[in-house]
Amino acid sequence: MPSGIHHLTAITARVQANVDFYAGFLGLKLVKQTAGFADGEQLHLFYGDAAGSPGSLISFLVWEAGARGRSGHGQVLELALAVPPASIGDWLARALQAQIPVEGPAREFGEPVLRLRDPDGIIVKLVGAELPAVAPLPEPGAPTRLRSVTLLSAQRAASTAFLARFGYRPGPVDGPVQRMVSDTDVIDLRDGSGFVPAIPGTGMIDHVAFRARDAEALRAMRRDLGRAQGLTEVHDRRYFLSLYVRDPGGHLVEYATDGPGLAVDEAPEALGQTLLFPPHDAAHAQDLRVMLPQFARPGAARRPLRDLPFIHRFHTPEDPDGSVIVLLHGSGGSEADLMPLAHRIAPRATLLGLRGRSTEEGINRWFRRHDAGSFDQADIRAEAAAFKGFMERAVQSYGLDAGRLSYLGYSNGANLLGAVMLLYPGLVARAILLRGIAVLEDMPKPDLAGTEVLLLSGAQDPFAPMAAALEASLRQSGAALDARTLPAGHEIGAADTELAKAWLDAQVAG
Repeated sequence: MPSGIHHLTAITARVQANVDFYAGFLGLKLVKQTAGFADGEQLHLFYGDAAGSPGSLISFLVWEAGARGRSGHGQVLELALAVPPASIGDWLARALQAQIPVEGPAREFGEPVLRLRDPDGIIVKLVGAELPAVAPLPEPGAPTRLRSVTLLSAQRAASTAFLARFGYRPGPVDGPVQRMVSDTDVIDLRDGSGFVPAIPGTGMIDHVAFRARDAEALRAMRRDLGRAQGLTEVHDRRYFLSLYVRDPGGHLVEYATDGPGLAVDEAPEALGQTLLFPPHDAAHAQDLRVMLPQFARPGAARRPLRDLPFIHRFHTPEDPDGSVIVLLHGSGGSEADLMPLAHRIAPRATLLGLRGRSTEEGINRWFRRHDAGSFDQADIRAEAAAFKGFMERAVQSYGLDAGRLSYLGYSNGANLLGAVMLLYPGLVARAILLRGIAVLEDMPKPDLAGTEVLLLSGAQDPFAPMAAALEASLRQSGAALDARTLPAGHEIGAADTELAKAWLDAQVAG
């Protein structure tokens, strides 16, 4: 029966840098890109050998701008890839040339080891070991398979006994490290006594998965685990069946079948070429395609993200027409929330989604508020100024055509856009405000001649009475305002999409 590691899953906040490191620098093959099975709005990437064989796979969940994790016991501390022993010197030279943080070479358990750090800070060891690949990568010296992972356990003896379930037996000990050996790879159990517990987040390896022969082996393992901590039902992940459990040291462990494999929905020669979606998300595939972060493969042209005041993300359609829609989400939203709506309104527009910097009880907002109808005036003005600075720098650094910019805001995002137009006339020349209201107490009276605005309110929206002040202010300032009240509440509906599309088409045509 198969034994050893099936795959690792880690969390990255920097998808482009991640692809450049694992597919570019290390030369692994990007063998699968999917929407997440547990969360379709999360991109999931798999790297491995040329066929995506179990035992070679490293996968990443993309949490852009997600909170960073904390190292501690219960953590998968390091991952290790086997490379030909004679290539260690070449890898050291490559790392130095690429300015990748590297330590070594050193010897661990008799093997030459280099320690690298990926763009998120995850430790990646390159171990000189004669472990042939199931499906070799084309580059000489390329990694062949996973050699090991290091687990930091505060209960090393109990973790040792637990790993025996998956075909591991005790091997040599080197100081605080107990090596566990399978027929194909090793697990290094490092004593984590005295460490604080790990906290999941970006820059962390989330879990290690071990190989199961088939579904019957999976069911047998579940029966044997009984009431083990965190034991789950069997999940169908399309490419394998699996269950999850925590070992006595708190590590999240997955047990996954070898089949049906990554080629179940792509030809072997085309692995990783297409963004795929779980069957239960098929109805939402087009929206998810727009929401998920994009990346360029190594050597391909890309748009490097600039260090600007707001977290932001671009979506570029297959046939962009040069127009750009800037998106400001509602309370609790993200930079991707409005992308499906904007794509339906203008399918060929490039989308630039921003994330508000203010938070309230853990949700994203654009400015602070004192209560539901009272807003922090100083914060509104400060964030409006920051938004102005962002747009000026974005136009310059990304080469955007300022004359072809439109803005779309919903709820709290529409409120900030309304304030920006009044505080900085001329910055926003065309805007769609969905459920926007007036939030400035001292309303400026700028000259907004030439500014085009669509304001869509909901008749049943509890905030609708506050939209009248914004409408009046925009009209008095000379904006070309089209204000309509729909038979709706605060939520966005099909009528919003249809009206916004018709209005934007008319403005562009005019």
